[in-house]
Amino acid sequence: MQQTIRIGVEDGTVSGGFTGPADAVATLVVAPGAGSSFDHPFLVGFSAALNDSGVATLRFNFPYREAGRRLPDRAPRAINTWRSAMAAAADLTPGLPVWAGGKSFGARMASMAVAAGMPAAGLVFLGYPLHPPGKPDKMRDEHLYGIDLPMLFVQGTGDPFGSPDELTTVTHRLGAATRLRLIDGANHSFEVRGARRPPADLGAALAPIVAEFMRAPVA
Repeated sequence: MQQTIRIGVEDGTVSGGFTGPADAVATLVVAPGAGSSFDHPFLVGFSAALNDSGVATLRFNFPYREAGRRLPDRAPRAINTWRSAMAAAADLTPGLPVWAGGKSFGARMASMAVAAGMPAAGLVFLGYPLHPPGKPDKMRDEHLYGIDLPMLFVQGTGDPFGSPDELTTVTHRLGAATRLRLIDGANHSFEVRGARRPPADLGAALAPIVAEFMRAPVA
């Protein structure tokens, strides 16, 4: 059963949703994309399926979303929020390895927080925004090469924020502890043209890939 919590941040609190199955082997903290919140059906479906696979999850809002604003927080504030969420997850699941990840903006901020020193067992990226659509010259990968952790990139082959060739180049450079799983025909929201599925189902479909990697990450 999900537990609704409040996570203390710099000058207030943000909403969070935690589920810790009795047989959990690890915890994944999940941040939403820039245009959504912790209770978006995609993240709810993804998290519920992970719970069924023995992974505890903590979803959370960034302060801008909590305040009803549309413009995402700047990186320092987002990184501080990530630190608070990871600390909350560690308190909720003592003794379990705690991973960081999320969708798009949330995933990128997770990687930036880890690059800035935030402890984590590993990273999970769902639709990593490698560059803005149509602007492959504005890559957002440099900070990744200083991270020495298992990393999983799950990306649609039709995602305009990063093509299969671009992600393959990046993940090869990151080394043996990084894996790339491509979802054929999927866009940035993991929708596939001609196959209409609810967002919760789209998220749930990615959970087995993530659970498998978290249970046996490459060294």
